Amino acid sequence: MSTVILDTITGKSTATTITIGSTPVVSASANSMTIRGEGSAQTSIQQGLAKMWVHFDGNTGNDIRDSLNISSVADNATGRYTYTYANNMNNFYYQFTHNCGGASGTTGDEQYGSTGATNVSTGITTSTFFSRNRRYDGNTYDVDIDSIMLHGDLA
Repeated sequence: MSTVILDTITGKSTATTITIGSTPVVSASANSMTIRGEGSAQTSIQQGLAKMWVHFDGNTGNDIRDSLNISSVADNATGRYTYTYANNMNNFYYQFTHNCGGASGTTGDEQYGSTGATNVSTGITTSTFFSRNRRYDGNTYDVDIDSIMLHGDLA
């Protein structure tokens, strides 16, 4: 078995793929890079990466535990938070995943992210995401874990 240790790989001026054995695994073109997925499917690396994620504690001090592309979090009211991105999204049609829980040990926690229907001034925009967390009884509550991830295009 051989080991190759490099600091820089320089390809031919026309090279646009990385091949392992006889299988091309990465292809590049202007502002785009794809990686070979299952079978012959190609996946855009840029589209597949999370553009923002956050793990936030809104129950015991409003702490950002860890994050990517978050500049701040505002505590708007009980169970209501606005997340501001460090780098804006290209438009507000991005995909988000939002989870929460762990307020008071009560079963039946649920959550939803507002698209502006309940709070137009702090809904989902190219620079912010508004979350509202509530329990099964409909009451909002501060959560121990508010976790959000976005996929889409950065501006």
